[in-house]
Amino acid sequence: GSASTHQPHKLAEKLTILNERGSGVLIRMNHIKKTCADPKQRPSILTDKGMESAVKYINKKFPNIDFRGNIAINFDFTKNYLDLIITYTSVIITLSRIDDKKALVGMFNCAHEMTNGCSDSSYPRLGQMFVEYEHPWKKLTEEFGPHTRSVTSALLSLKMVYPRRNLPAEQWRGAQLLSLLSAPAAMLDPACCDTMSCEYLSMEVMERWIIIGFMLCHSSLNSNQASLELWKMALRSSLYLTLTRDEMLNIHKVTEDLFDGFKGYSKRVADIKECREHVIVNCGAMHRERRQFLRGALKELFNVLEDEPGLLGPKALFVIMALSFSRDEVLWLVRHSENMPKIKTPEDYVDNQMAELLFYMQKLRGLMRKYNHVLQRYHVQYLAQFDALVLNDTIQNMYVCPEEESVLMSSFVSTLSGLSIKQVENKEEFDFRALRLDWLRLQAYTSVNKAPLPLKDYPDLAKVMNLIQFHTRMVDSVEEVLQETSDTVHILVSLFSSRLFFYPRVFEKMFNQSQDEMTMKRYLMSFPSVCSHFSQCGHPLCPEEVIMEKRSLRLCVTFLEQIAKQTSNIVLEICAEQCNLNEQLLPKHCAENISAARHRKQKKPVPKKGEVQKEKPGAESLRKDRTVATNVDKMHLTLTELCSSYSLCNDLIVFDHIVVPTEFLLSHLETRLSEIIVRMANYNQTTQEIARPSDLLAGIRVYTATLHSLSSYINVDVTRLVKNVLLQQTQPLDSRGGATITNIYTNWFLECLLRQASNSLIVHCPTMHCFINQTIDSEPSFRAEEFSDISELRALAELIGPYGLKFLSENLMWHITSQVSELKKLVIENMDILVQMRSHFDKPEEMANLKKRLTGGENVLKRMTIIGVILSFKSMAQDCLKDILQKHCPYLMGPIKCLRDFISPEADIKVTLSVFELASAAGLTCDIDPALVTAIRSMQTDNISVDEEYKLTCLLLVYIAVSLPALALDNNSSYSREHGGEYSSIRSHLLQTCLTVITALKRSSCLICRLHSLCVVPQTASSTLLQLGQNVERVEVKNRESIYLLLHMIVEESPFLSQDMLESCFPYVLLRNAYREVYRSFIVTLG
Repeated sequence: GSASTHQPHKLAEKLTILNERGSGVLIRMNHIKKTCADPKQRPSILTDKGMESAVKYINKKFPNIDFRGNIAINFDFTKNYLDLIITYTSVIITLSRIDDKKALVGMFNCAHEMTNGCSDSSYPRLGQMFVEYEHPWKKLTEEFGPHTRSVTSALLSLKMVYPRRNLPAEQWRGAQLLSLLSAPAAMLDPACCDTMSCEYLSMEVMERWIIIGFMLCHSSLNSNQASLELWKMALRSSLYLTLTRDEMLNIHKVTEDLFDGFKGYSKRVADIKECREHVIVNCGAMHRERRQFLRGALKELFNVLEDEPGLLGPKALFVIMALSFSRDEVLWLVRHSENMPKIKTPEDYVDNQMAELLFYMQKLRGLMRKYNHVLQRYHVQYLAQFDALVLNDTIQNMYVCPEEESVLMSSFVSTLSGLSIKQVENKEEFDFRALRLDWLRLQAYTSVNKAPLPLKDYPDLAKVMNLIQFHTRMVDSVEEVLQETSDTVHILVSLFSSRLFFYPRVFEKMFNQSQDEMTMKRYLMSFPSVCSHFSQCGHPLCPEEVIMEKRSLRLCVTFLEQIAKQTSNIVLEICAEQCNLNEQLLPKHCAENISAARHRKQKKPVPKKGEVQKEKPGAESLRKDRTVATNVDKMHLTLTELCSSYSLCNDLIVFDHIVVPTEFLLSHLETRLSEIIVRMANYNQTTQEIARPSDLLAGIRVYTATLHSLSSYINVDVTRLVKNVLLQQTQPLDSRGGATITNIYTNWFLECLLRQASNSLIVHCPTMHCFINQTIDSEPSFRAEEFSDISELRALAELIGPYGLKFLSENLMWHITSQVSELKKLVIENMDILVQMRSHFDKPEEMANLKKRLTGGENVLKRMTIIGVILSFKSMAQDCLKDILQKHCPYLMGPIKCLRDFISPEADIKVTLSVFELASAAGLTCDIDPALVTAIRSMQTDNISVDEEYKLTCLLLVYIAVSLPALALDNNSSYSREHGGEYSSIRSHLLQTCLTVITALKRSSCLICRLHSLCVVPQTASSTLLQLGQNVERVEVKNRESIYLLLHMIVEESPFLSQDMLESCFPYVLLRNAYREVYRSFIVTLG
């Protein structure tokens, strides 16, 4: 009281500073309490067994303003005064809840004394305070006894404000609160009143003032009927109030416990019990109705202001009030849903439509930010052309005006009169903080006892200055107002975001309840958007609350993940439905229709009883009733609602992190789409079943086309998504380490198709350009031509691309190198014989004798058949890749072909292999397979010289050539007229393999030097094959003609051999007779 009398000039500054510091101390106390209560964060000194006795000892021995307030007139001064009382009380109560406070302070003082040789100077005073406030409420009531008159006066100034704010939704609806359309003629009139700042004052703040204020100054409840009525009204509104963060005050219990200790307060205790019952019975439904009203009111307000943003100028107060009322209702639900009493209607404390309310609060906030220039332009003109004139007239009509007060008021007028619309147009920065602080000073000067200029005698001055203060805030601090979370005006969602941050369970429960409602899905993005305001919850006095960033980001990511998961699920369900519809149109399902068309003239059979007629594709599009919603309709509606939520914002800033909601959706779609593509392949490793590449490609195309329709709902790059997914499928593993279709099809072709081909169960058919099944007794597990014809291999090339085929090729080459390795061992075993045969190929008798001494001839042919099968398949796949690339990028294929054709045999081998590697990757056929060169080069060993390797390769050619006649005994070696080739699949691939081995040795720098080694094949083979003609009646000549043709095919398909070379050692007449023999019984049927 003395301070306010003798030093009024510093009262405004003291209130401002003490409130700011008090809030920081309160937050810090709360942090200490949480830290000590958390076993993971509790200081180790309090849990150390060695310190236990010291802690017990310390705990055992631990020591021993008067003014006239009216909130409608001096709003800022009264508010700061009441806030300071509540902050002080909250600090004391929070301090009393820290169980380890004595141990912490005592240990600190001991450490200070050991370090500095003396106790901390503040320790005695703090220690005495701990002792005195052992029972905080009792001590606080004693402290505030002398201040009862001033506190009561300030609280009773709320009797006109608080009841008007605490009305049921029916009265709000009857008064058409917050509606701009209720009075169209007054739509452009400025929204103002005599108590501007009181219109958006927080209900919880007022209730906290009233409840705690009358607890501290309780004597007025028995002596003043107005105090009693105001106190009971506050008690009938809530069960809990917030001290700080998530520290709650059970107001009825605490008040009842306090008044039980006072004589003559039995009636007040009865009032408390009656008020508590009233809250339990009525308040849940009342606040539910309020939230329901606010949802509609905010939606209407936003739609009008979005359409006519110019109305933000005169109706800014409506937006502030809407945000304030909504904030109050959200906070009430947060406080009470976490501490819900046992009642018959628990649904009143659950709101599954909270997302909509948060959404429109965010939207209104966004409008205020977006059209800040509209607010500035309107209010600058209002201040200069109206407020300044009214203020000047008010000052002129004052009959008493001391000098200091006169100076302040004159500065107000001059500051406002100097404003101009050009300042807004020139984008000058406005700063009216000095003016608002001077107004707070003036309130302090005029509100103390015996003030020369009592403000209560000049209400018009207070009204115009409160109006001016609101208008200045709309000019220079809209962003500050929107983000404010401390002790000044709380007007927006960011205020309660701090409370929501410390109630993550409530927040997550609200989200889960909202996402289950179809109509709320479009508003779900408001939850992660609120997380972006959590960065404003901290305080400079408690920087240790670093957990905020991690928890905020985790909460935001959790919400975005769930929204993205829902959206991706519904998108992919629609894709799956479209894929099913498309699958009905595949050619394999038209057999029934074709059969019916062939028998149209026949009598249509009568359907059996109970038999359901199969619907034709397209029947789902026939509608008999437009009101009947199909499953696809419902899915599209859900997708529309979910995608609408992404329109709230493009990105969110959570502390230092920029979060893009659509990226979460793309990430989910990428993961799920990869899984679906692999699942669509239907690969069963046990039964070796797999989907045909063409069927998989058709399904992927449907998914891709349907995904592209997502762009009409939401702005996402679907093309990038599809490219990422399909590009990953061209690798053996995707980004998550899972198997891809490249891996799956590589394994299937190697382990299933080519393995059976190696065992002659499946053979290569040059005419049909595919593999076909041999005729056997048992039913084959699959038809080879359905997986290896041109259409299927082209589909495979389309699916896995050049990268996937390169992986497939590498695996094929590994199998070839293993066969080559075994062939080399056979050559080494027979090296001496093969050397002689190489030099005596023109001596039939010696060749016949030497051939009898060879071992493992059939093994050589078996392994070369395997190599031939693999290279035949590789060649087919390469041709299909070439066709696909020619279709998609002909401009790229042309230069590659020219470069390949430009290479001559005389070119350097390194250059040649580099060009061939490029051409091979594009699917072009090359004289030398670079993949095979790389594979064989990698299998070379250091203990064998290059000359030795070259020699082994040349002898391998001899070995193969002399073993060819043995194929005549094999039934699989017969020439098939229908299929146009040998079943054995050796043909030119044996030369390609051997030439690659020679190339890999790097024996010389050009290809010409390698070609001489290949001449031994027709020379040696002709010597042994001609001997078959001398054995006319022996079994060995069973497939003689087919083997002759095999030799001809080898020369014909090899780029390194010529017909002249063959005719020099093998008569052409034998080839002609062989063709005539194999085609003798073949009947050609012409259509």
